[in-house]
Order: sequence, then structure tokens, then C-alpha cells
Amino acid sequence: MKEFLRVSPEAADALAGGRAVVAFESTIISHGMPHPLNIETALGAERIAREMGVVPATVGVLDGRIVVGLGRSEIKLLATEKGVLKVSRRDISWALTRGLPGATTVSATMFAAHLAGIGVFATGGIGGVHRCASGGGPRGATFDVSADLGELGRTPVCVVSAGAKAVLDLPATLEVLETEGVPVVGFRTREFPAFWSRSSGLPLDLTVESAAEVARMIAVHRSLGLPQGILVANPVPAEYEIPRAEMEPHVQQAVLELESRKITGKEVTPFLLGRIGELTGGRALETNVRLLHHNVRLACEIATELAKLRKDQG
Repeated sequence: MKEFLRVSPEAADALAGGRAVVAFESTIISHGMPHPLNIETALGAERIAREMGVVPATVGVLDGRIVVGLGRSEIKLLATEKGVLKVSRRDISWALTRGLPGATTVSATMFAAHLAGIGVFATGGIGGVHRCASGGGPRGATFDVSADLGELGRTPVCVVSAGAKAVLDLPATLEVLETEGVPVVGFRTREFPAFWSRSSGLPLDLTVESAAEVARMIAVHRSLGLPQGILVANPVPAEYEIPRAEMEPHVQQAVLELESRKITGKEVTPFLLGRIGELTGGRALETNVRLLHHNVRLACEIATELAKLRKDQG
């Protein structure tokens, strides 16, 4: 296994010393944002972590290895090189065999983080049940369900996100997470956030008020040997949100265009996010950056509290 995994010296030293480390995905770099915003956003996330005394570990695939803790030049490579693979869990062994550069999705990043011993991961929004999967698109049901949900059901990593991307069927996504046994915990909210929007109208049974509460929950979860991840739903700050009533017409328009162009598979989410960015005049993209960095801050607080717990417990 070690031959296929490269953990940066900075992350390895922090993990060995029991210090806080937070993992980041890389598809946001290669497939989620235009250049140069993608580089600025990724490096900004790492800068926030370091300012908070936490070691960032951006994950990717390079030269036949899973890299946990990409260097600055490697991040720039994934941001600018054409043909970078979008690597989900199912693609990992194929990508390593090919030796091609790859950017990891939420599911692949969770897998890599757990492999390296990192327990907290920050992203923008998770994938989920697409509207067409539940019959919400013109083609009816297509069973398009993100691998992120299955990963959360089997990999014990805490994922901090602004809920699931609002282009999805959010009620169906929450139903699948419940079936998978994944705790969905609202951070200072009793409602599942809708990515760009703080409100979805979907209530949450589990809520916490502090990063320390989340850390304690992670510790109990692990000591019980529960295999699932924990999803912490962290609403976008109010000053940057786009209300759901304002976003929904744009989402519906983008979904209609997706269907008419017969876009499927890994290209669905990048197309929808890109098109919605256009329909909102770039506002959705700015909110995406803001919510990601907001999640990074919370993930760093959780990782710091978790490191304190471990130290106190000896």
C-alpha cells in the first residue's frame, strides 16, 4: 500500500506528532473553477489553515501515487494542465496504473485521508442524488447518485460542507444519507443548508453549537468502531448567501439545458455549476469561494479540538 501513497513531510510530521491536519479535495481546482480563481481558492484554503496552526493536505493523484499534501507547484499543475482525470473511488486503481495526473472528488479524498490517518476534511458541498435520478428531470429517473454518499457510509472521516450542492435533489440526498447511517449534524443550524443558500426547508435532528462538540462526537464515533463518516452541515455566512428562492430558477434552467445537451456522468456537476455561475453573473462562483473558505475555518477548529482531545487522553 505504501508504494501507492505519498504523504507530504509536513503532513506526516504533524500526524506523527498528534497535531491538527485537514484534508482538501482537488476537483475544485481542476474541474470546479476557472483559472486563475481555482489556484487562488486552493492556495487561499491552505493559507487559512496555516494561519490557524493547522497543516493543510490537499489530495491528488500524480505519477502513479495518491498524494496527500500536494506542493504549490503540484496544485498549479492540476489547475492548468489539460486532461487531468476526475478521480472518484472507483477510478483510483485505474488512475494509478495509468500514471496520469488526477484530481480527487469527495469520495476519493475521503478514502485517501483515511488511508493517511487524517480525520477531518473540508469541501464546498458534497455530491448526492441528482434531480434526474429521482425523476426530477425531463428524462425521469436515471439513477444518477454520487459516490460521495456511499463513501460517507463506509469511511470514518468527518466532512465539513455547506450541505449538498443545490443542483441536487436535497430531500432524496438526505434520505440516502439516513439509510447509510451517516450522522448529518447542523453547525449552529436546525436546517440542512443548500450550498449557496442557508435555508433548504429541510429540518435536521442533530445540531451542535461548537467545534469542541463535533470533536467529542468524532471521538465517541471512533471508539464505538462505527464505519460511517460524519457530515457537518455548515451554512454559508449570511452576508454571502444567495437565497434559495432566487437560486432555484437558475438551477432549473441549468438542469433543463443539461438534459437537452444529454450531458451525463462526471460532467454533470461541472456543467451545472459553471452554467449557474453564468446565469448569476458570477455571483454563485464568488459565494462558492466564500463558503469553501468558511468550511475550511470550521474544519480547522474541529481538527484542533480533536488534537487536544487526543493529547488529553494520552
